[in-house]
Order: sequence, then structure tokens, then C-alpha cells
Amino acid sequence: MSTVYLPHAPSSASLARRRLNNDLLSWGVSEEVADDAAVILSELLSNALRHARPLPGAEGGIKISWIKVGDTVELAVTDGGAATEPRKGQPALSSLGGRGLGIVEILSQSWGVRRDDQGSTVWAHLHAPSRFSFEESEEQGGETGTPVQNLRQVTR
Repeated sequence: MSTVYLPHAPSSASLARRRLNNDLLSWGVSEEVADDAAVILSELLSNALRHARPLPGAEGGIKISWIKVGDTVELAVTDGGAATEPRKGQPALSSLGGRGLGIVEILSQSWGVRRDDQGSTVWAHLHAPSRFSFEESEEQGGETGTPVQNLRQVTR
């Protein structure tokens, strides 16, 4: 498991993505899945920065964590909470924002929110088999993961 405390600032996103990518690749996750995880983390972090307060205390930042258990990676962003619960938006075609959690929903197996007295944690689960088992599944024609990951297998 990796946990990083970062400032409640936009500059935190690139540092978090680099650290996540390095960890996932070292854990044997494919580059494609690591890329999807980076997009998910970016969306969760962007939402926390835009809509939520920093964590309480002297640090006043955001907690970001990820863990791989079996073929699943859980990504989590914890902040000081907001007035509203994070939810998938229904933006108009001309809207500049509001698509983040929709993207998370498409790329992940599931996502949700946990609340406690410190704030809220938005998490997402991503199917992330090791490179060996992913290649083996492809050879056998099996579908694994999210619809986006399965589509990539078919179109290669």
C-alpha cells in the first residue's frame, strides 16, 4: 500500500500520477491499466481540489492512497469533506466540466464514497491483473476487467 499526503493544490496531481505509475508498474500492472489508474486518480484528485476542503489539522492537505490486492487496485482520495456528496453529473454537451466521475465510472469496476469525522474518501476499484496473467487471458480469448479494457483486448 502507498499513501501520500500532498498539499491542497493543483500541482499535487502530477506528483501523485508519477508516484502511482511507478508503483503500479513495479507491482507488475500493465502500462494500459496504469494509464487508466492515472486518469482515475487525476479525476478524483481534481474533484477534491475543486469541491472539498483540505483535511483538518496543521497539514491541511489531501491524502491519496492505492493498494493492490489480487487483481484489483483500489485508489482513494481523502479530503476534508464538502457540503455535498460526490455524484456523477449529467453535463450538457457544451459544458466544460462535470464529466469526471462519469469517466471514473467507465474506467473502473466500481467507485464510491466513505465518510468519517475527518472528511470523505472517494475510492475506485480497477481491474489490474499482473502483466503475465493479462497476456495469458488474452491468448485464451477471455474477457477481464472493465468494458474499456475488454474493448482494447478485442481491437488489438
